[in-house]
Amino acid sequence: MDPDDHALGAPDPDGYSRETSGEDTAESSSGQTARPSPAMIRLRAVIAAAHFHGLELDVRDFAAEPGEASPSPATLARWLNDQGAVAKGMNIKWRYLIRMSNSPPIVLMFRDGSAAIMVNADAERGVVWLRDPLTGESQPPVPVDEMRLTQIWTGDILLIKRRKDQSEADAPINVGWLAKMVLREKKSLRDIAFASMTLSILQIFPPLIVMQVIDRVVNNRSMATLVSIVAIVLVLSFYEVLLSYGRRELTLVLTTRIDTRLSLHIFSRLLALPLEYFERQQAGNIIGRVMAIYKVRDFMTGRLMSTFLDMFTLVVILPFLFYLSSTLAWMTVAASGVIGLIIVVFMGPMARVFTKLIHAEMERNSVMYETVAGIRTIKTLALEPTRKQDWDVRTADVVRWKLAAGRMGNWPSTLTMPLEMFINRGIILVGAYLVLTNASNVGIGALVAFMMLGGRVAAPLTGLAKLLDDLNEVTTSLGEAGSVLNQPTETKALTTGMRPRIKGALSFIDVNFCYPGSTTKALNDVCFEIPAGTMLGLVGRSGSGKSTITRLLQGVSRSYTGYLKLDGVDLREINLTHLRRSFGVVLQDNFLFRGTIRENITAGRPGLTIDDVVRAARLAGAEEFIERMPAGYETWIEEGSTNISGGQRQRLAIARAVISDPKLMILDEATSALDPESEALVNANLERIGQGRTMVIVSHRLSSLVNCDQIMVMERGEVADIGPHEVLLERCAIYRTLWMQQNRHTSSRGAAKNSAAPLIAEED
Repeated sequence: MDPDDHALGAPDPDGYSRETSGEDTAESSSGQTARPSPAMIRLRAVIAAAHFHGLELDVRDFAAEPGEASPSPATLARWLNDQGAVAKGMNIKWRYLIRMSNSPPIVLMFRDGSAAIMVNADAERGVVWLRDPLTGESQPPVPVDEMRLTQIWTGDILLIKRRKDQSEADAPINVGWLAKMVLREKKSLRDIAFASMTLSILQIFPPLIVMQVIDRVVNNRSMATLVSIVAIVLVLSFYEVLLSYGRRELTLVLTTRIDTRLSLHIFSRLLALPLEYFERQQAGNIIGRVMAIYKVRDFMTGRLMSTFLDMFTLVVILPFLFYLSSTLAWMTVAASGVIGLIIVVFMGPMARVFTKLIHAEMERNSVMYETVAGIRTIKTLALEPTRKQDWDVRTADVVRWKLAAGRMGNWPSTLTMPLEMFINRGIILVGAYLVLTNASNVGIGALVAFMMLGGRVAAPLTGLAKLLDDLNEVTTSLGEAGSVLNQPTETKALTTGMRPRIKGALSFIDVNFCYPGSTTKALNDVCFEIPAGTMLGLVGRSGSGKSTITRLLQGVSRSYTGYLKLDGVDLREINLTHLRRSFGVVLQDNFLFRGTIRENITAGRPGLTIDDVVRAARLAGAEEFIERMPAGYETWIEEGSTNISGGQRQRLAIARAVISDPKLMILDEATSALDPESEALVNANLERIGQGRTMVIVSHRLSSLVNCDQIMVMERGEVADIGPHEVLLERCAIYRTLWMQQNRHTSSRGAAKNSAAPLIAEED
């Protein structure tokens, strides 16, 4: 048998791809399949435990960590959490395990890398009941005591349950969502709060010491008291430095964890958005809106965190200020309150100006993104002056609104400055007046102590007021990010649904579809049916609905009416990830990532070997040009695929599609960018590529569809006719017209030869 005819990365008989965890099975001497590898047994145990909670998982969705012979509990927990479960790995002792009698199935990790499922426990008898994940529920569980279990058990377990409430990954991104994310770090927040409270208490002592120095040491000239105070100051200073370092370290860890979790959630949410949304929006606009959330991140980990920590100082020191002088303390609080009132008054106008500024910045970012993405077209058409003019206009808008925001923010700063000056300078003058007139019991030492502490109280009060000012920009940024990230996602479709074994039989029954915002149907009562293994060609004029059919097959749009069935199962009931991984799709304009040719071909199945890559490249007709390259399959592809031709890029995309051995392939104008020689090579391989799989081929070049089993002619969203090439030439006027338009040069050349022959004969 030709090696090209082998199944590339085909699933094993149990439905798990071999490359997922290495050599999963081995043939015994009798020719029967031996037991799977320990890593695969561990994965099956996890899948079986998840199935108990109604979660259907696919082992092909699991991505192993580099260097792990068998997946660790932490790796499995991350995978399960991404798939819509709540999972936690932990290490426990036998005496705790034996008490889990009423728990759902628990996965126990074994020393050889495998696992078993614990379904029950009996503390009185001292046994736990284990089930082999390979047998499922067909065999009764086996009782195991402590001595036998501890010989093979690592002590690690994996707890799994179904997520019932709305998770962070699905909840709307707003202030509450961010607050929950911060509050998840309860331990760090508790430690920071304790350190801040202790530091606030320690900050009371220096002013008290100064007061004692002035009132007792200086006035009484007591050297012994001074020595004692110096010793106390040194001890307190040491603890203050130590606690300050610890709090900064804890704060750094907290902000880093929040930043990491925020980045992971944002990117996951962005990937979960449907393709239709990206097609309707500017890429630069989307990026600008999403990146606005990092302003919220900076606010949460910057001004908000520092103000939150300063509030502990306020809580501790403010009562002490009232103890020293209630008159001066009330003046400080009143001045800070007026500052807050001024800022609140300006919040509304500032919010409107900041909204305009953010929109202007996003428009400018869009121009930058389009310029970089389309730089080849700009250089080719000499569009630099036009793009520069667009950039100048957008920059002028940004500058205008930034100037307006600066001027608007200058007013509250100017109005609050006299109040801040009064807190920092005026209070001491008022205090001095009270001392001179004996209007209160404030002494010189108490006045100095009040001034030392008063600044520390005024700072958080003023910071709290200015915090409201920052809320304008933060609220606007959060709204812009939410306008993208709160769009309906495909998360449910990607993590739930059926996972049937795909064979490739297709049936459309009265399918109607209309694109959002359009009043014309892209598909109108489309009905056809093809068995598995059929090569179906789609032809028709532009806008007839050919690509729309391929979009529906890929699950890009699910808002159609009627029934679209794959192997008798409605497409909307199939898990979207499973569906797309079962397809091989080659588009008219394919994107290749920066990386080697081998990495691009194995992008969807990174566990495949170089032999699989070579077979896929051979099927796609790419082997000959790859081997001519200096580094072969390790040749680096630059961003935008600038170092390879369009035809070479297309053949690599075909190799990437066939390497996973899909049972259904979609080629949407896949050969349009190929030169005649490459197109002929790919078309010659299409029959070999199509063996054992269904193929849906969209092409304007009818000559490439002649060998298709069926050709469907589309006209204005409807099926005009369907049949083999010869039949359509006879009975379908649309197909015959398209064929004659593309092949009239052949007919005219043949007619010219027939008319020239008699003339030559006459001359003879």
